[in-house]
Amino acid sequence: MGPLQGLRLIELAGIGPGPFSGMMLSDMGAEVIRVERLGGATTAPKDVLARNRRSVSVDLKDPKGVEAVLRLVETADGLFEGFRPGVTERLGLGPEECLARNPKLVYGRMTGWGQEGPMASAAGHDINYIGLAGALHAIGRPGEKPVPPLNLVGDFGGGGMLLAFGMVCGLLESARSGEGQVIDAAMVDGTASLMAMFFSFAAGGGFSDQRGTNMLDGGAPFYDTYETADGKAICIGSIEPQFYALLKEKAELPEERFGNQMDASRWPALKEELTDVFKTKTQEEWCELMEGTDVCFAPVLSIFEAPEHPHNKARKSFYEVDGVMQQAPSPRFSRTVPEISHGARVPGEDTVSVLKDCGFAADEISALQENGIIAE
Repeated sequence: MGPLQGLRLIELAGIGPGPFSGMMLSDMGAEVIRVERLGGATTAPKDVLARNRRSVSVDLKDPKGVEAVLRLVETADGLFEGFRPGVTERLGLGPEECLARNPKLVYGRMTGWGQEGPMASAAGHDINYIGLAGALHAIGRPGEKPVPPLNLVGDFGGGGMLLAFGMVCGLLESARSGEGQVIDAAMVDGTASLMAMFFSFAAGGGFSDQRGTNMLDGGAPFYDTYETADGKAICIGSIEPQFYALLKEKAELPEERFGNQMDASRWPALKEELTDVFKTKTQEEWCELMEGTDVCFAPVLSIFEAPEHPHNKARKSFYEVDGVMQQAPSPRFSRTVPEISHGARVPGEDTVSVLKDCGFAADEISALQENGIIAE
């Protein structure tokens, strides 16, 4: 029912950000067919990233297997892959071969470093891409080394999400022009895009290279996390003057010490005071006092606690699918409502049904099975 219903996309299965992009696209209603390498399973039964799509298992080392995938491509609107540059070309599934079969195809490519450049062929992970893009350096406490923000920024924000955005842009353009094209989505580029506001701050002289000293990196006492009396944590983001005034009121902060909000020279001392203040009550007590107000406050919840919070429950932000707690599709649409139809498939679970839907004859499918080219 999602807004991308009616589109068929081929996903050359990989790990991490590629499946995340596939999840986003399939959550929005696109039919995404995961092509798994025969004997090289990439999908775990409880893998949230692999939900909502069917799985085909094909021997990509055999020319007949490659030909089978190219026939799938002929029926598709797009294809995306997350391998190093040159891998799909060596398989015979590169842009040239695929676009020759389907000139309207949108071919999405996601890598860490991009399709060209001095580091294009090197191995890497999220931490390396965000390091090169200028993001990792900015995250951490003063005088301490940078802190990796899980793999959210490079893999998923700068990678998978930007690839999904690029695919939708390419599909819209292809619908108008009748021509396909290749999308080069590099995690280092996507991470740099996510840093746009901080490049603006730096250009205006409003950003320090010393991590943990700026307003949004934990340097400001009114934008940080604090430990509570029960060893849990809360977070505040009282940036605007009216929100900061409410923080002072709720936390009973004396005006003579907390009055000059933007005097950065006093931030370290005020943070020490706030640290002591927030340790006087439990997380629940602070929630009773501040949650739902304009303080800009929230408890810091674990991945196990978040689904149980009343706000998340009211919005149905999380729910179980096949026994796995996971996030709901996002964003939301009023008419073409996205949904989760099923969890991750066993690799190759849908091989026969997918080939039938894509125009393969029964005897062709049988021959591919008998020769070990496909498996279900």
